[in-house]
Amino acid sequence: MNKIFLWSVTVALAGFLFGFDTIVISGADQKLQALWNASDVFHGIVVMASALWGTVAGAMLGGIPTNKYGRKNTLIAIGVLFLVSAMGSAFANDPYTFAFFRFIGGLGIGASTIAAPAYISEIAHPQKRGRLVSMYQLSIVVGILTAFLSNYLLRNMGEESWRWMIGISAFPALIYGIAVLFIQNSPRWLLMKGRILEAENVLKKIDPGADINSFIALMKSQDSTDHESIFIKKYRRAMLLAFFIAFFNQLSGINAVLYYAPRIFEVAGLGSSSALLSSAGIGLINLLFTLIGMSLIDRLGRKHLMYIGSFGYIISLSLVALSFLFGWKGISVPVFLFVFIASHAIGQGTVIWVFIAELFPTHLRAQGQAFGSSVHWVLAAAIPSMIPFLFSTIGAGVVFVFFALMMVGQLFWVWFNMPETKGITLEEVSRKLTL
Repeated sequence: MNKIFLWSVTVALAGFLFGFDTIVISGADQKLQALWNASDVFHGIVVMASALWGTVAGAMLGGIPTNKYGRKNTLIAIGVLFLVSAMGSAFANDPYTFAFFRFIGGLGIGASTIAAPAYISEIAHPQKRGRLVSMYQLSIVVGILTAFLSNYLLRNMGEESWRWMIGISAFPALIYGIAVLFIQNSPRWLLMKGRILEAENVLKKIDPGADINSFIALMKSQDSTDHESIFIKKYRRAMLLAFFIAFFNQLSGINAVLYYAPRIFEVAGLGSSSALLSSAGIGLINLLFTLIGMSLIDRLGRKHLMYIGSFGYIISLSLVALSFLFGWKGISVPVFLFVFIASHAIGQGTVIWVFIAELFPTHLRAQGQAFGSSVHWVLAAAIPSMIPFLFSTIGAGVVFVFFALMMVGQLFWVWFNMPETKGITLEEVSRKLTL
């Protein structure tokens, strides 16, 4: 098996842990609120969003170890964080202990959105980079589907079935932690650290015909300096691109839907078992359309997929909003949300981590991804934490109207501001964005 593909698949497994850990809480949502007799505000902010607040911290700080200790060592640490989180959360007996261990898992998620796409983008050939980096997103949606199915299958494990739902994620965390020990360091990171012989050895393993001197010259063409920051003027355009793709990703309402899918379906009139099963349908649609997005990202390009996703968002979110506003009960809401998930999967879901990983030069890639990931996760923590309160006050219909309007904004941003990055080297992308 091609080493680039094998290492990319291994690293992308961090996405499986991300997806599983993010969604597994949806099955325990209402059980935990009843168990600890929590108000909507406390439950949303402390219990449900604790992992997301950890993700914010992991995203903000994850660039430091990713640059200093390397992509590989950071990925190993991520596996440890997931394992500790799964075991600690499953055995928690109060909301604060539960929130603490969920926060630790969030640190792993946030750091993985930096280290995993950075690593894969730095070992991939330009013509296949989109497909390989998007395997991280594919792993996320496989993790999401697995979590939805796991929650459904474990729903009858007794009064404390939530412990089984959450604790079972320790097994994939352990498997990932062992697998990632066998990958090599990124050759671009090794060169950035001056470890030329090690970089040459890795390059020979992934591309026996590679010319190390040409590779070094390409790296030097970025004219990097150790004291540079992403906040200087020459990287302003890359910063704005990273900000807005992350901003619009979460203003679609994707994490709110994924976190509260069973609750949303119950509000729409489905029974609890049907709601859990419909949630598993979301995971399946997400997987299928992510595969379609992966097959198209290096052919159509990142921008075209964002156009497709934007139109799908606007149509589906508008229909969901109308369903709640006019009381269309039954199957309509699940169907419209399936269209919404398909639109996300083929557009933002496939593109976001690929695109952010392409915007910055090697010496600033981790820092730039930390910025884009932080924007993503601050909003991903804030929006779902408000959902129980907003649904009980202004209503689900108004919330989905807001999400639909935000996607009109995304469509115009893609049209006027988003560049195409398919098929060119990371160094060329960076050069074009820093002129």
